[in-house]
Amino acid sequence: MADTPTPAVLLSEAEVARIVADLAARIAPVTDDETVAVVLLTGGLWFAADLTRALSRIGRNVRFDALWLASYGDEKESRGRIDVHAPFQRPIAGKKLLILDDVFDTGLSLAEAVRIAKEGGAAEVLTCVFARKPWPLPRAPEPDFVGWEAPNRFLVGYGLDHAGALRGLPDICALD
Repeated sequence: MADTPTPAVLLSEAEVARIVADLAARIAPVTDDETVAVVLLTGGLWFAADLTRALSRIGRNVRFDALWLASYGDEKESRGRIDVHAPFQRPIAGKKLLILDDVFDTGLSLAEAVRIAKEGGAAEVLTCVFARKPWPLPRAPEPDFVGWEAPNRFLVGYGLDHAGALRGLPDICALD
């Protein structure tokens, strides 16, 4: 990473917090305390932690689970396939799920998570992403909730990484 360019801030930590609070306000009316918030690991962990706390602040205490999927590895572009590293930790049959991810890019991870949830018997599946990048072709399914329309740049910070690095930046930055 010696040749890594300096990240350019696109969203400050305060702007990230504002977007998360807005998402929580939009999500709370369509969820309840039995809804299972499912984070797609590992990038979505920062967003999911902040969103579930924001929901709690407005009286919605969702349950929590994780699904560990990977489509990028250490590359800057999706490999075009999804690896499942860890499935749901508890039964989801009959439950309402809110799948949370950091960035909607190709849509492969979200589509795979929805497929796995439906095959697992989820009664309803809602999806939420912090950021949606532009994409030249139709993607399915589009997320139910989107926090930020991101530019078509390589993003780092707030859980987004470059070969495992820069996830801990509090801002969302472009690395290009």
